[in-house]
Amino acid sequence: MKEAKITKANTEKKEEGKLIISPRITEKASLQSNANAYTFVVSKNSTKLSIAAEIKKTYKVTPKAVNIINISSQRVFVRGKRGMSAGMKKAVVFLKKGDTINLAN
Repeated sequence: MKEAKITKANTEKKEEGKLIISPRITEKASLQSNANAYTFVVSKNSTKLSIAAEIKKTYKVTPKAVNIINISSQRVFVRGKRGMSAGMKKAVVFLKKGDTINLAN
């Protein structure tokens, strides 16, 4: 049986289009959007540069800066049962004054 070689091109194709999972619509995120800062849930293997490139390609705006926050999973106790809350990675994308992203789509 032949093993598939993993190259940089192969991994980039897998990542392409799946870096930004969804916009994060919360009260805090909507207040930040008034100041040209938009929050997105992103994949675990994304980087600041790849997120900036994906935002540029998808929304046709150039990000000024990208901040990344890793939220780890936590133990929870709900209705008498133990479990784990899902962790995630989110990105806050800052835009120039005058640029906007329409998240209503």
